[in-house]
Amino acid sequence: MISFFIKRLLLLIPVFLAVSLVIFMIVHLVPGDPIDNLVQINSSPEQKAALAAKYGLDKPLYQQYTIWLGNALTGDLGDAIILRRPVADLIAQNLPHSLSLGALALLFSTVVGITAGALAAIYKDSWIDRVTMTLILLGSTVPGFWLGLLLIMLFAVQLGWFPVSGARSWDALVLPVLTIGLGGVALVARVTRVAMIETARKDFVMMLHAKGVPPWRIELRHVLRHALLPVVTILSLRIGWILGGAVTVEFVFARPGLGSLLITSLNQRDYPVVQGALLMLAVAVMLGTLLGDIVQAAMDPRVRERIK
Repeated sequence: MISFFIKRLLLLIPVFLAVSLVIFMIVHLVPGDPIDNLVQINSSPEQKAALAAKYGLDKPLYQQYTIWLGNALTGDLGDAIILRRPVADLIAQNLPHSLSLGALALLFSTVVGITAGALAAIYKDSWIDRVTMTLILLGSTVPGFWLGLLLIMLFAVQLGWFPVSGARSWDALVLPVLTIGLGGVALVARVTRVAMIETARKDFVMMLHAKGVPPWRIELRHVLRHALLPVVTILSLRIGWILGGAVTVEFVFARPGLGSLLITSLNQRDYPVVQGALLMLAVAVMLGTLLGDIVQAAMDPRVRERIK
């Protein structure tokens, strides 16, 4: 198992380098100059050149990339051009809000999605299956930002049950968690249903039925357990997706977090902050994939054999 972990970890190194290069190039190809937000209207070209030299923006792009990557590998993401604070401090200040939102949304989508998918598979072709899959289809087609606005209008403005925005209390998490989590419920439920239906057709399940094992025990103890392998893969990929999806949701609900920090920095053309925030999201996706591979290998030895 240790060798499997080391091999998977080594495979992430070229992925990290490629992602960091893509992030750096995309950010620097965006029109606009962050120096324009620092200088006054009548500033001379010499003053602009001095500020550009101060933040290293006068160097060629390949030199800027190598310097930024080398510093990032040591934990130094540079200083924000507009806020004039270390980027690592800004990320550390906003990351806990995004992590709490993402963790609760992932937990919600996992529990509700697996439960809905299992019910739809157990009662296949019944009214329970049809109603569940219809609701899942509707949930998967609604954009997150639009769903967030609907929830604000209904539960915050009309009913007054939850705050409209902010992160001052626990109830301010309810609507953002529902907004992010409902989209994941549809995906997890569909994968769970399909996996359970396919597993129920295997020979060992037929043998359990022939031995007289109660159907509920077969479905919950055997079919569901074997069907969780593809679900684990989906959940591992959703770790990064949820943090990325929180970008728009945090902006809609005016919550602090990586999303709000990223959008504000994009509007200000603050390269170091945008690069640092995007790099954190990319690392979250890679770590989620690594975690999913490890869990899959622990659950199924065939995964480890394929790597060997």
